[in-house]
Amino acid sequence: MRTVAPESVEQWGIFELQLDGPSKGNPFLEVSVGAEFQYGHRTVSVDGFYDGDGVYRVRFMPDVQGQWHYTTRSNASQLSGIEGAFEATTPGQNNHGCVRVRDTFHFAYDDGTPYWQVGTTCYVWTHQGDVLEEQTLETLRKAPFNKMRMCMFPKHYAYNHNEPPRYPFEQGQLKDWELISSYSGRSPTPEKGQSKQWEWDFSRFNPDYFRHFEKRVQNLMDLGIEADIILFHPYDRWGFATMPPDVDDRYLRYVVARLAAYRNVWWSMANEWDLMPAKSVADWDRFLRITQERDPSQHLRSIHNCHVLFDQAKPPITHVSLQISNFNPNLEQIRDYRLSYRKPIVVDECCYEGDIQERWGNISAQDMVRRFWEGTIHGGYVGHSETYWHPEEIIWWSKGGVMHGGSPERLAFFRKILEDTPEPGLTPIEGVTGGYFRYAGVVGQYYLTYTGLHQPRSIGFDLPAGTTYCAEIIDTWAMTVTSVEGVFEGQFTISLPGQPYIAVRLLRVHKED
Repeated sequence: MRTVAPESVEQWGIFELQLDGPSKGNPFLEVSVGAEFQYGHRTVSVDGFYDGDGVYRVRFMPDVQGQWHYTTRSNASQLSGIEGAFEATTPGQNNHGCVRVRDTFHFAYDDGTPYWQVGTTCYVWTHQGDVLEEQTLETLRKAPFNKMRMCMFPKHYAYNHNEPPRYPFEQGQLKDWELISSYSGRSPTPEKGQSKQWEWDFSRFNPDYFRHFEKRVQNLMDLGIEADIILFHPYDRWGFATMPPDVDDRYLRYVVARLAAYRNVWWSMANEWDLMPAKSVADWDRFLRITQERDPSQHLRSIHNCHVLFDQAKPPITHVSLQISNFNPNLEQIRDYRLSYRKPIVVDECCYEGDIQERWGNISAQDMVRRFWEGTIHGGYVGHSETYWHPEEIIWWSKGGVMHGGSPERLAFFRKILEDTPEPGLTPIEGVTGGYFRYAGVVGQYYLTYTGLHQPRSIGFDLPAGTTYCAEIIDTWAMTVTSVEGVFEGQFTISLPGQPYIAVRLLRVHKED
């Protein structure tokens, strides 16, 4: 019996215990393994997994510095009762822990560092082969995004006709072509480049598939990017959207066991849950419960909609992931959702910058940036993606590669503005003026408003007397910040350039200033 384990890992790093064990029969079904990790009087139970070729692994993310002890458990005698210890050391400079909900509507890392969500979507970038995937990572290295929405399963949809290089289950018998789809209303048809259909052995995972996926999660972690992992989706021709309930549950337990130790993981139960008629609300409730119960690190959990919003008030849901009408999104709804659910609101989908024929994928860069600013003013967070036509269907929104649009540069500027706001984050504020424009900030400290498509020559404020502010005019497209001469209090008016996409920021002037 061989055991491999490190003597120390960083706090919020990955401790991995590797064990040799049974390989005969079907270890995915027949062998269970896990460990109890103890720090003082506290014990954390962690599930392990079979990684093929007689190798079993148990992964754990220590959230406290100091010495941890562990004892393995298994129904296989050679894997049970193994004891050991390791030291959780000081985290590295770029290791802040997991992202958590803070102050009801916002996010922060475990060490208290604020997390300002500026996300993008690249659904199946991990299923495109190493050359394109490495190009995607290089693009992200220079981009402003700190969250990536990405699918665990491959995808069949417009501009997604290629077969992935690997599959999550072992392939069984090859059968005649049979297109499998649960996507109601826009069922796909056989397209160019599709192979015949395999009969999957759902009792056996393909470890190589998951090793590759978790390698990409690690790559994102190294870049400081959260991996918002979509566990189910309707865009399917392989049968992964219509698996039996016992397979769904076993898949979830396996994925959580493999990935929960990565500090940058978020769990998204589905992309467009309401387009999967094979799954009931009770199924989604069960998926949420399994993910919550099996995850010792308690990563963030969400479920994304198309037309019908899931009941976001349910306790396992940590934050609200929304698709708001792509064509004319009313981002002011964010205010109502905040009041209804008392959770952070993330509009992960509100249309994409691009030029494809589909209406959800052909807004301008100016409009993409505008939606970020408006969503922020209403107290939420917004997501990006890009859908410029490509002759080989290499579109960022799905496959990654490079970005061609004008919004990422402006979103880097936007992120810097966001990071300069006071903690815990922007809250909608009423009564700043009787005009049309909305405001967000921290009462008495910081105010931000945004004109969007409107182009007023001035904007008025009505704030309590006795507190003075300096003012700045922010051109969100030209990416400039211009200080306004003087200080202001009470009722006052700020002159503007009379063009759209302008923000105004007020910062309190303290006596020592």
